[in-house]
Amino acid sequence: MGEDEQQVEKQPNGYMFRKNSEAVQGAAGLVTLDRVWQLDDDMLLLMAIMPQLKDLCLKFALFKLLRCRFARYKLADDRKMTAKFVRSALLKDGENKEERAFRIIADELSFLHDYYDSPLPISYSDNQLTMLSMVISVLTIGYCILSGVDVIRLADYILRFGNASTTFCTYDCVNDSIFDQVPVVLLFVLVVVAEARDVASHICSSWTKVILTCRCAQRASLRLSPVVPKWVGCLLQCRCNRLLMRHWNDKMRHNSLLTLHPRPLFHKLVFPGCLLRLLNQNVKVPAAVKVCIIATLRRSTSSSRSSGDGLSKGITSLRRTQNGETLLWACSSKGTSDTILVWHIATTTLEVRYPHHRQDGRPSSTSDDQRTAGTHLSRYCAYLVEFCPELLPDDDAWSKSLYKDVKKDAERALAIGGGTAVSSMPPEAGYRRLIELLGMRQNHEVLKDAAKLAEQLGELATGGEEIAWKLLAGFWAEMVLYLAPSDILKGHMEAVDRGGELITLLWTLLTHVGIVDRPESAAAAGPSSS
Repeated sequence: MGEDEQQVEKQPNGYMFRKNSEAVQGAAGLVTLDRVWQLDDDMLLLMAIMPQLKDLCLKFALFKLLRCRFARYKLADDRKMTAKFVRSALLKDGENKEERAFRIIADELSFLHDYYDSPLPISYSDNQLTMLSMVISVLTIGYCILSGVDVIRLADYILRFGNASTTFCTYDCVNDSIFDQVPVVLLFVLVVVAEARDVASHICSSWTKVILTCRCAQRASLRLSPVVPKWVGCLLQCRCNRLLMRHWNDKMRHNSLLTLHPRPLFHKLVFPGCLLRLLNQNVKVPAAVKVCIIATLRRSTSSSRSSGDGLSKGITSLRRTQNGETLLWACSSKGTSDTILVWHIATTTLEVRYPHHRQDGRPSSTSDDQRTAGTHLSRYCAYLVEFCPELLPDDDAWSKSLYKDVKKDAERALAIGGGTAVSSMPPEAGYRRLIELLGMRQNHEVLKDAAKLAEQLGELATGGEEIAWKLLAGFWAEMVLYLAPSDILKGHMEAVDRGGELITLLWTLLTHVGIVDRPESAAAAGPSSS
């Protein structure tokens, strides 16, 4: 914070500070992340909340980097150093580290949302403007409360006067006078609530906490008194209700191309199919999904693969196992949407064979976590194909057309065999029947490939279903990471406006670790000769 007050000059790679790095670091008005992270020994009052403040300032710093990409500025030559730092800070292995990484990126996007769609950044550009806004809000609240009290007293007086004597006012006149005051009182209440919300958003916002933390860092760097006023400590510890700000709600949408459980006729008449899916299939992102994604990202960015060359349309994850080598043919489709739909239908078919989840309250096993990760990411990728094709590598219109054609053929195939029959059969029989229906000669090539893949996955699962689920979890984690990098800023900005999408969080995370484009070379490598 404070870099806008430093002198800069234009250079071939963009604007740079005129002073050398040491002089810039020593500038009194400039606060960098390392200054905040060195406050442990100086600000004793903040010791209890210092880890949260460190993460908050890290989110703010990452937000400024992300803002540069939305402004289409070229990244400086030190991008590799930044990526190395982010990998060490967010991708470290450990308990709950995955939750922390997702939380940091989500809050970073909330800063971005505020910057483009909220008056908070504008007001914080001038402290006097912020104070003036809060004073006006407080005065407005006080005026509305006093005026509301006067209105209530007047209504009470009229009511009593009318009951005591009807000489000057009839009973109807009394009622009319009282009812005339009700809208006024309601208006005062709404104004008070709106202004109180505005004051709370200023006091409890992350912007306020970042500014106060930077003030503390400046005092420490200038060797001033390290004592922090108690009111500053209270402000830094307060937590704002999530309703005051627009955050990612930690949810992901689902979609399934195979309708194995037909909807009742009433639902078909009242709700269109796409609207019902958008309303109902919005589930919390399981911890197993986050763990699987971060683990795959660690592997792809380790050692020489710091640029993300290890990411592909699932090919890399399949080649790590001997069983996966036999499934590489299913990744050689014409486009990414074909591959997603083939593997999604095969995953759904395997779910028919193994329908049960752990519901006895016992801790989930590794197999359960891998199954959860694979099935959730499969449905999420199917949702992207139908509702967000602009975020995928393929042409939007082509992806939509492909989904409709495959969906139509799948419904016809299930109708031939009776969709309810598959869902009512025993798991093994339903699994075999579904493969038979999907593999019919007249079906779309995607359905036939999916039936072949589902049969191969079933053969792998004969040695234990955990083998198949582990393979699927790795495939889908790599697939969603492969889809995330792109230069489609408009689509991701719209997702931020809606509160955030899982793929936008991954896009942001990959941007910070230095992966800004899809590794087309790895995707085009295709299956090996084996």
